[in-house]
Amino acid sequence: MTRIVLIASLLGLLSGMTLADEIGSVDTALKLVGPNHKIVIEAFDDPMVKGITCYLSRAKKGGITGGLGLAEDPSDASISCRQTGPILLPDNVVTGEQDGVQVFKKSTSILFKKIQVVRFYDKSRNALIYLTFSDELIDGSPKNSISAIPIKN
Repeated sequence: MTRIVLIASLLGLLSGMTLADEIGSVDTALKLVGPNHKIVIEAFDDPMVKGITCYLSRAKKGGITGGLGLAEDPSDASISCRQTGPILLPDNVVTGEQDGVQVFKKSTSILFKKIQVVRFYDKSRNALIYLTFSDELIDGSPKNSISAIPIKN
């Protein structure tokens, strides 16, 4: 019985994760050993609001540690979200939480550091706002970027 609960919990966690498609990248610094430092562009669809796609650009560290997945990526990121189809706004988004709802999260270091995207709903202006930032277990970064999409009636 315990195994079934554990497996169901893991499947629930995995189904809630949003995966991003890598669109492309550009090198920003040559590394003689290992991959170059780069800026990566990724796209993901809002898992709860159909018709919204967000494009995230973020710095990715190269070199030996970057190539092995041991480097901590910088906290620099930018986001641009766009309407890519008819927007279907579920009721739970309109009555959403004041603190926002996480729609994307990706690890940017081997331990504890993540880049996140949180969605807010501005009821008085009928708009969705997407905020990207980086957090760390002990010391997060104030670097952030936002994108807003007006919802037309």
